[in-house]
Amino acid sequence: MNNSFQLGVSQTFPCNYLPSQQERLLIAVDERLQNPDSYSWLMHQGFRRSGDQIYRPYCENCQACQSLRVMAQLFKPSKSQKRIISKNKHLVIASNYKLQDYYYPLYEKYINQVHSDGSMFPPSYEQYRNFLSSRLCQQLFIELWDEDKLVSVAVTDQLLDGLSAVYTFYDPDYRERGIGVYSILNQIQMAAQLHKPYLYLGYQIDACQKMNYKNRYYPHQILKENRWQAVNK
Repeated sequence: MNNSFQLGVSQTFPCNYLPSQQERLLIAVDERLQNPDSYSWLMHQGFRRSGDQIYRPYCENCQACQSLRVMAQLFKPSKSQKRIISKNKHLVIASNYKLQDYYYPLYEKYINQVHSDGSMFPPSYEQYRNFLSSRLCQQLFIELWDEDKLVSVAVTDQLLDGLSAVYTFYDPDYRERGIGVYSILNQIQMAAQLHKPYLYLGYQIDACQKMNYKNRYYPHQILKENRWQAVNK
């Protein structure tokens, strides 16, 4: 792909994940990058998205954010992950292709109870739509239902070479059942069923409790020095 695209650099601001660090972003502002093929290519270069903004950390003195993708076709669940699968096997999995209004009460409850100290608090419907919907690609919303109760939604992007786990929100009452892990396991399985090699999980940040769980799915690859390197258990 032609690499002569226009990229923007944000101002430096306090890092959302490591309080002692300053953060800066590289942003794909070129309109020629706002399409499914280019978005997939950018994901391969370590970018992510929030709404329709595609970005990558561009910090001068910190390399803590490491892009990670699970090798879906080769994935084997650990013993603890198998226990979570068994614990939640009664839940019904459903798929949708558009962000639904009936998701919002669950999103609002999740942000209020789980992330009240984060940048998305307090939640609003406008924020919800802007953050989770996108025109960049075909989206997939993987729902989990406990009978007639919606308990989780995994917002997933469909890429050329995989799926991208954008964001998962769930009923905090199900947190002890490992519902967040179960949602990731479902996304890995979905990628494998679609014959896609990878599930992109975003940035693994070892020193951040909220972002250091992604390297527990094996085998996976980490993007280092612009090259994806395999990590086996």
